[in-house]
Amino acid sequence: MFKSKGPICQSCGMPLSRDKQGGGTLADGSRSSDFCSHCYAGGVFTHPELTLEQMVERVQTKMREMHVPGFLAKRLTKDIPHLKRWAGR
Repeated sequence: MFKSKGPICQSCGMPLSRDKQGGGTLADGSRSSDFCSHCYAGGVFTHPELTLEQMVERVQTKMREMHVPGFLAKRLTKDIPHLKRWAGR
């Protein structure tokens, strides 16, 4: 129903096509195909201390700042626990 066209960040779920930096970076400076620049830089997570629950809240808060209705923000963040960063935790 709300599937993104193209790859999404495997940490926060943001469509990588919306990342103004073109994606996160690996340790060698090349672009990550899995993570956005907000979540990953230089081969490490930008906020390694974040829990899954904090990430969901962070993304929902950002969406509300962008005037996305709360019910829709919840719907759009429901798959975050299944992303690579969080799966298996």
